[in-house]
Amino acid sequence: MVESYVIMRVGEERYGAHVSQVQSVERLGEITPVPRTLSFIKGVIHLRGSVVPVIDLAERVGFTHRAQDANEMRVVIAEVEDRVVGMIVDGVEDVVQIPPETIEPPPAVVGGLQAVYLKGVARVGNDLLVLLNLNRVFSAAESEQLKQIEQFITS
Repeated sequence: MVESYVIMRVGEERYGAHVSQVQSVERLGEITPVPRTLSFIKGVIHLRGSVVPVIDLAERVGFTHRAQDANEMRVVIAEVEDRVVGMIVDGVEDVVQIPPETIEPPPAVVGGLQAVYLKGVARVGNDLLVLLNLNRVFSAAESEQLKQIEQFITS
């Protein structure tokens, strides 16, 4: 069965996130900073009545943003480990269909990302698309800090 992936630009690279984890794609708006958090946690946004922590995905994986214009940047709202998180990316391009049998295991290191973040690599047209394993983007300590931010904001 074919699976769908949302293609996101992060730095100079394109990554895919499984569409079942992506709830929406939003324009980059005002983010309220939260003090004493990890540098890649940029703060929180209010989204349709909910407070959502926002991370900078490029900073999290060790890249710099390519987009110079904030109008091009997006916040991908995704469910990661039973938590809704916004991820700042340089842009969102498309949704593609990928047969699971065409997904190859990730190499040890791809584009500076540690393989733990990667689900695999798939050919899309003439390009290779790196598929992210969003459930492994955060370490246990980072996940705990996101949880604390949610508790702090909602208490």
